[in-house]
Amino acid sequence: MPVHNADIAAIFEQIAELLEIQGANPFRVRAYHNAARTVSEFGREFTALIAAGQDVPHLPGIGKDLSGKIHEIATTGRCALLDRLRGELPPALTELLVIPGLGPKRVRTLHEALGVDTVAQLRAAAEAGHIRRVPGFGAKTEQRILDHLRSRPGPETRMLLPVAAQYAEALADWLRGAPQVQQLEIAGSYRRRRETVGDIDILVASDAPAPVMQRFTGYDEVRQILGQGSTRASVVLASSLQVDLRVVEPAAFGAALHYFTGSRAHNIAIRKRAQARGLKINEYGVFRGKARVAGETEESVFAAVDLPWIAPELREDRGEIAWAARAPLPRLIERADLKGDLHCHSRASDGNATLEELAAAARAAGLTYLAITEHSQRLTVAHGLDTARLLQQCEAIDALNARLDGIVLLKGIEVDILEDGQLDLSDEVLGQLDIVIGAVHSHFDLSPARQLKRLMRAMDHPHLHVLAHPGCRELGKRPPIELDWLRLVRHARRRGCFLELNAQPKRLDLTDVHARMAREEGVLVAISSDAHTVDDFNNLDYGIGQARRGWLEAADVLNTRPLDTLREVLRRG
Repeated sequence: MPVHNADIAAIFEQIAELLEIQGANPFRVRAYHNAARTVSEFGREFTALIAAGQDVPHLPGIGKDLSGKIHEIATTGRCALLDRLRGELPPALTELLVIPGLGPKRVRTLHEALGVDTVAQLRAAAEAGHIRRVPGFGAKTEQRILDHLRSRPGPETRMLLPVAAQYAEALADWLRGAPQVQQLEIAGSYRRRRETVGDIDILVASDAPAPVMQRFTGYDEVRQILGQGSTRASVVLASSLQVDLRVVEPAAFGAALHYFTGSRAHNIAIRKRAQARGLKINEYGVFRGKARVAGETEESVFAAVDLPWIAPELREDRGEIAWAARAPLPRLIERADLKGDLHCHSRASDGNATLEELAAAARAAGLTYLAITEHSQRLTVAHGLDTARLLQQCEAIDALNARLDGIVLLKGIEVDILEDGQLDLSDEVLGQLDIVIGAVHSHFDLSPARQLKRLMRAMDHPHLHVLAHPGCRELGKRPPIELDWLRLVRHARRRGCFLELNAQPKRLDLTDVHARMAREEGVLVAISSDAHTVDDFNNLDYGIGQARRGWLEAADVLNTRPLDTLREVLRRG
């Protein structure tokens, strides 16, 4: 059974977490976290390379030992080190890691202080008031843990969009190999570019469904067949991802694609609009009585109810239908609209590439400028830069720009926003940079009022241009901070500050809702890769998807502007 890059990355993440629970050397832990990120973002499948007789390519941060483990996992699906670490710790201990606010260090602390090894033991300790007495926790943390345990619906089954893509696209390519497949689309929340995917819907147009169904259920990654009929089937892959296949006749493909793309709320609104016109819409077409009057294409479905085609990312019943009925919809931003990237990290902090390597990769990605924004000194875990190191890097950037062709590096910093809203570096050094982005990396649990005051004070700083990943969330690990978003966005407008849409798939922060809020309030958004490796510029595609869900046009995005215009906008801001 093929092993995907996402599987290898997941094993490396598990190793890092178990090592951290054991109290292993932080540099070793970090090496596995970095390796997981590098592997997950590598553009080719390691299993395919190895099957073709090629060696594991040299990648930043991947030495001989990690390269050997990639080969081991890709060829066997297992890792001896992970098996050993699992045997050394209570089996249920890792289940605690999915609880918000409990990273490996805190799990180890609870294990050592209270003997907590399971979710049931954690809940019992919280209900008895024991957790608040453990140093580093307190009553608020205990209550948050208890609230989560009481409200959680069950195991988390959603995948990050790029992880789901590895499994979904491979299966779709396999199905396209059947000569009976005339058209194929991956529909559902995947097509709408949701941040996470619960399952995958694949739609096929074919006049001969039986061979397509056979090929689908015979796919070598299918672990379980949940159901199978003549034109539909549902399976669970080895990755635990559920995939549903529907085969329709070509004349109904557009109607079925609209139906299975969703969202449910959007579809209901479209059906009501059809009913008002004496029509019926379902996955088989648009009907007037028994006569099918449209359905071969999505455009024909929308036209039947007097609407233009609506992009999948907008189909959430958030006003897109009423807007499309009265005026042209926004021309949503596309990847080609981006001229530059305003957030990335080199080896000087916690990245895995040199300045020159990042410049070459950004240029290859079609960008004309790239801001180098290392972490600042307070973030010691990421080797943050103090004033002396930052000024040295500025000199290195100037020297490199003198010989670069086709791209310009901007001198910047991702300066830490402290608890009181102060910035982590002096005005003197910040004033020498082309761009300053500010970010919160601690004290996520402040009250909404204090958190808002903190961010507003940071934005009031005369040298701050962009507020980075404003919600501070990590999907599946850390919820967003709580604050009054409308007041934050309006303060950004008054101050002339910009908001980042961080395209790292684990963040995608701004949310689509807050990106649209920024658009409506006239605040420009910077779509940034937050690149730590040369492959991370691919993240921009996910940022574009999120921006489209937020109704953003090219004019709403800061880094669609040419460099000269960008410099002027930053200066005015």
